[in-house]
Amino acid sequence: MILRVRKSSLSGTIAVPGSKSHTIRGVVAALQSSGKCILRAPLDSEDTRSALEAAKLFGADVAEFPDRWEIGGMNGKLSAPARVVNMNNSGTGLRMLTSLAAMQDFPVTFDGDDSLRTRLMTGLFGALEELGAKIQSSNGHCPFTVCGPLTGGKAKVDGKSSQFLTSLLFALPAAKADSTLVLDYLNEQPYAEISARWLTELGIKFSKQPDNLKWDIPGNQKFPAFDRVIPADFSTACFALAAGALCGGKVDILNLDFNDAQGDKKVFDFYAQMGCEIIREAGKCTVSGGKNLHGVTLDLNSTPDALPVISATAALIPGETRLLNVAQARNKETDRIAAMTEELRKMGADIDELSDGMIIRGGSLHAAKVDSRNDHRIAMALAIAGMCLDGETVIDHAEGIPVSYPGFVTDFKALGADFVLE
Repeated sequence: MILRVRKSSLSGTIAVPGSKSHTIRGVVAALQSSGKCILRAPLDSEDTRSALEAAKLFGADVAEFPDRWEIGGMNGKLSAPARVVNMNNSGTGLRMLTSLAAMQDFPVTFDGDDSLRTRLMTGLFGALEELGAKIQSSNGHCPFTVCGPLTGGKAKVDGKSSQFLTSLLFALPAAKADSTLVLDYLNEQPYAEISARWLTELGIKFSKQPDNLKWDIPGNQKFPAFDRVIPADFSTACFALAAGALCGGKVDILNLDFNDAQGDKKVFDFYAQMGCEIIREAGKCTVSGGKNLHGVTLDLNSTPDALPVISATAALIPGETRLLNVAQARNKETDRIAAMTEELRKMGADIDELSDGMIIRGGSLHAAKVDSRNDHRIAMALAIAGMCLDGETVIDHAEGIPVSYPGFVTDFKALGADFVLE
C-alpha cells in the first residue's frame, strides 16, 4: 500500500483514540479476573485486536460494542487453544500473553508476522524458565512453545524491554508461591509505572524499589472484575503534536490526561523545549504552528516510540538535535534508528547514526519516495515530514499504519492533510 503526501496546512480539532498499552493490559487483566470486565473506549487497532482475538482463542467470552469491549474473566485458567496463537505484529500482546500461557499446564504455541518474528524473546524466556516454565524455541523468536505451570520463586529479568517485566507482573500474582523479580537496569521506565498503577487499582499486592529494579509479588492473589475507561494514547497524540507544530495554524488535541503514567506525555515537553507553543487546558491541548523551532538534545530512553516523529521533526527545523540513550529503538517493529536515518537521508537530511540514537542537523528537505518498512510509526512520521515539503512524498508499505492508529489518514485529512492512500 502506498500513501501519497503533498504539502498541507492543518488546523482544527482531533480526538486522540485510546491507548494501545492500556487496552492490551486491560485484555490480559480481564483474563486473570474472576468476573465480567468492561473496557470502555478501547483502541480498536490491529495490535489490540490481536490480543482480543487471542483472548477468544483461550476461551474467553467476549462481546464487542461500538464503545466498549466486555470480557468474561477466566480466573487465569485458560482453555487450551485449538491452533497456534497468531499475534500478528503485536509485541506487547505477545509478551504479556506468553507469561499468562506459562501459568497453564498445557503447551501453547505463539507465532506472528515477519516483523514479530524478529522481536527478541530471550529476555523473557530466561525468567520464565527460572520460575518453572519450559520453552521450545529454535532461535529465541517466534514461533515458540511455552508450557507451565509457573510455580513462582526468584528470577532475573532482562531490562532491555519493559514488556518482559510487565508480562511477569500480570501473571505472577496468581502463582502458588511468592515471587521476586530483579533487574540490573530497565529501559522505558514509565511503562512499568503504567503496569504498577493497573495492579494497584485492581487491589493486587506487591512492593517495589523506587528504581523499579526489584519487585516482590505475593502469590495466590485473585484479580477482581473491573469496569475501566481506557485513557487516550500519548504515543498517537505525538503525531498530531508534530503536525500542528510544523504545518498547523492551531490544532486542538482532545482527550489527553496528563496525570496518566504514559511516558510519551513527556514528548509535549520536548516540543516546548524546541520552541513550540503548547497550551494545556482541561480536556484539550492546543498546539500552534508557525513558531521558530530549533534543535535540542533529548534523552529518549523513556520515550522510544517517539523517535521516528521527533527525528522527522528535527530534520525539518534549524540547528542540531541529538536523540540519545535509546538503543532499544533498534528492537521495535524495525530498527527504527537505522530506518529513520536511511529514509530521511533520501529526503536530504544530514544525519549521523549512533549506536543508541541520532545526531540530526536540520535544514531543507525535499520530497522523495521512501519506504516505511511496514512500520506504523515510521510511516506516520514520514507522512508528517511530507506535509511540510513541496512536491509529492510517496511512502511505500504504509499498510502498517492501522497497527496503532487505524484512523490516521481519515483524521488528518479532516485537519487538511493532502493524503491519498492507494
